Amino acid sequence: MNDVTPEPKGFAVHTAPVGLADDGRDDFTVLFSTEPATVSAVFTRSRFVGASVELSREAARDGQARGVVVLARNANVATGPEGLRNAREVRDTVAASLGVDAGELLIASTGVIGLQYPMERIRPHLKGITTPLPEGGFGRAARAIMTTDTRPKEVRVRCGDATLTGIAKGVGMIEPDMATLLTFFATDARLDPAEQDRIFRRVMDRTFNAVSIDTDTSTSDTAVLFANGLAGDVVPEEFEQALYSCALQLVKAIAGDGEGASRVIEVRVTGARDDAQAKRVGKTVVNSPLVKTAVRGADPNWGRVAMAIGKCSDDTDIDQEKARIRFGDTEVYPLGGGERTDAEVREAVAGHMRGEEVLIGIDLAIGTGEFTVYGCDLTEGYVRINSEYTT
Repeated sequence: MNDVTPEPKGFAVHTAPVGLADDGRDDFTVLFSTEPATVSAVFTRSRFVGASVELSREAARDGQARGVVVLARNANVATGPEGLRNAREVRDTVAASLGVDAGELLIASTGVIGLQYPMERIRPHLKGITTPLPEGGFGRAARAIMTTDTRPKEVRVRCGDATLTGIAKGVGMIEPDMATLLTFFATDARLDPAEQDRIFRRVMDRTFNAVSIDTDTSTSDTAVLFANGLAGDVVPEEFEQALYSCALQLVKAIAGDGEGASRVIEVRVTGARDDAQAKRVGKTVVNSPLVKTAVRGADPNWGRVAMAIGKCSDDTDIDQEKARIRFGDTEVYPLGGGERTDAEVREAVAGHMRGEEVLIGIDLAIGTGEFTVYGCDLTEGYVRINSEYTT
């Protein structure tokens, strides 16, 4: 985050502990635009979505919304009609306190699946929310939406006279099938609503839809952009670049904070038939447990990357005689492509893999398609965290 960059105008934040967990930290957040705002949103495609996703899809459908309520440490998924009633009560009560229609608020939940909200703890706090909410406070919101994250994730960037802030949470159960996790962007830029939506979806596809921690798609994934226009018009192309920069920084922060992670993995695929093929190959590599564990141990076993590419068996135009693989600046396949000995190549790769970020480059030599995906290594810490998550 750039501390010099101001927060966007016209956004207020409320956070508080409402007892969703027993550690006493803030776990309830309201992010609210003090002025009418346009909204763009994408959600998980999981067939087992929570009540929050159902309500938010409906609220975002007309492209207008004022904010979002976030509950961390409880996903409110697989909770039936009671879970839906509880989510609606939380959302509607907050809306009444803010003096807006309930349909102008989204709601998001994240945490353990299969638990009802502890409404006996939540209701007293809902009744005590006072307005106006204090403006600013995105840093507090970034902390309050965390679950197993080890650090908050917030990024601010400028676009002309406007500011864009993004916050995100998520370090596990991450294999997006839309955008991913929970991530919220707020800007005081003014954009044509249709153009805003196109920009948002393009950027999400290249950033949050390009990260994978463990191949598991969350039931609660939600990504939202609110724009209230208080800073005036911006050039759409410049805003898209600003949003991409903000989102990519958050994606890398998520990958670096993956459950038990010690290194970020970036897989750049070029020369594919199309971008979709490049993305498919990249995801196959970054999701491979054998590739992840090799990165964990800085083991220059590049054959695991070749193996992962080969798993894309339906892509019959992939030819092992034409493909090339590199780690950082060191080409490892085809063999004998440079002046260094095999031992020297392996040592160069191992050295690169000891860094905080590991770049794997793949050129399929088929066409002009390209895509970059992001992930992390697989460590003993991931197993420990997820084997003890509810105990």
